[in-house]
Amino acid sequence: MTHEKDVFVNCPFDPEYLPLLRPLLFTVIDLGFVPRIASERSDSGEIRIEKISTLIGECRYSIHDLSRLQATAAGEFYRLNMAFELGIEYGSRRFGRALLRSKRCLVLEKDQHEFRKAISDLGGIDVKRHNNEPADIVRALREWFVETVGLRRIHSATTIWYRFTNFASDFYDACVRTASPTTI
Repeated sequence: MTHEKDVFVNCPFDPEYLPLLRPLLFTVIDLGFVPRIASERSDSGEIRIEKISTLIGECRYSIHDLSRLQATAAGEFYRLNMAFELGIEYGSRRFGRALLRSKRCLVLEKDQHEFRKAISDLGGIDVKRHNNEPADIVRALREWFVETVGLRRIHSATTIWYRFTNFASDFYDACVRTASPTTI
């Protein structure tokens, strides 16, 4: 069953990506949508790719960040999970039932055309750039929700960014107030 407000988020889940993931998730929620990520449940009996495929099928929208495809160290492999999941999204739109063919997705990238070095078949798709900057990911998401999803009368990207930084500050302050001195 597709949920009109659900957004599948396909991105890295490493510590280096957290500064982007947090404002990404906040922006999706702030705009009235529900982010769905593979780590939302951890049933060890569930095959991860099946869970991801189910999430993609349940979500009307999806966001795919391909900014971390490239290996960063000698001997390290390219990270192809995000590209593979985008392929599942594409396949569901191309070959799925009518409801799946009406899905909409956003591809994010650090640099506008960098991903094409790894996936040249995606030439010609519209990509939003975030420059690995948290405020830019908010801008890219807001633009996409206006242009593609059709949202109107929503806060500016700057306002959403300030709302996020206020939330993050308030959350940190609450954690400090409730944490023991050894956990801070």
